[in-house]
Amino acid sequence: MSGELPLNINIKEPRWDQSTFVGRANHFFTVTDPRNILLSNEQLENARKIIHDYRQGVVPPGLTENELWQAKYIYDSAFHPDTGEKMILIGRMSAQVPMNMTITGCMMTFYRTTPAVLFWQWINQSFNAVVNYTNRSGDAPLTVKELGTAYVSATTGAVATALGLNALTKHVSPLIGRFVPFAAVAAANCINIPLMRQRELKVGIPITDENGNRLGESANAAKQAITQVVISRILMAAPGMAIPPFIMNTLEKKAFLKRFPWMSAPIQVGLVGFCLVFATPLCCALFPQKSSMSVTSLEAELQAKIQESHPELRRVYFNKGL
Repeated sequence: MSGELPLNINIKEPRWDQSTFVGRANHFFTVTDPRNILLSNEQLENARKIIHDYRQGVVPPGLTENELWQAKYIYDSAFHPDTGEKMILIGRMSAQVPMNMTITGCMMTFYRTTPAVLFWQWINQSFNAVVNYTNRSGDAPLTVKELGTAYVSATTGAVATALGLNALTKHVSPLIGRFVPFAAVAAANCINIPLMRQRELKVGIPITDENGNRLGESANAAKQAITQVVISRILMAAPGMAIPPFIMNTLEKKAFLKRFPWMSAPIQVGLVGFCLVFATPLCCALFPQKSSMSVTSLEAELQAKIQESHPELRRVYFNKGL
């Protein structure tokens, strides 16, 4: 019925309890749902309008609580939590499974030659650069120069790592060689993410109290946020890059793939995709999106400022990014 939806539903926070892993997993299974990338601009804008109106105390006639939460998750899947800007399509978390399954599957299929390693590592790091920039924390944008430098440094470091590891595995078993892409991806994440989010390390990310009141910017909070994201991304890639090699190593000895070798790539892409459907939301859920740290862990100047204005405050909160 019109106007009967209460205005006290807290849509600033996820629907599920974010203090528990299960609650965070439920949240990210919704946010990373690949079906969200099929939504039209009209559906996205409609979700944004519903959320904006509700925050202003305006309830569209006939809106139910389930419809409100559905609009919130559509909004969260496409719009940046700090800037409110519509995110680049392939940078959204809902694009992670289809994009990563395709790129990772090809990386693991075409890993034997230097040109193939070079090409797919470049594609992978270019995609990662878009994702890392799109899902950065805070509202301070990188300049074009900073973005270009970060992209070139990250992709060069990742490709060099992959080629170096590939060279070391020339004389080992084929099974070990299959794990080169994972080792390269893990090492590259340690390079790519900090570089693409370097501005956060320089100027800090917004920190707030429990109620969302902004207290300042902290580089220490940025370090914790980026570390958590690096760990999540490496673990996110692990199942899809560690399990299929054993399966493919067995399948390639069978008559089917010997007869139809072109099926190797689609089978590997499918295996990776199956792993990523579960690994992506579960690894995003390892750390709370609204992360926190003790006031005593902040920079001395910021500590003094907070202790003067909020002497009772013990912890501060920030968006860690994804």
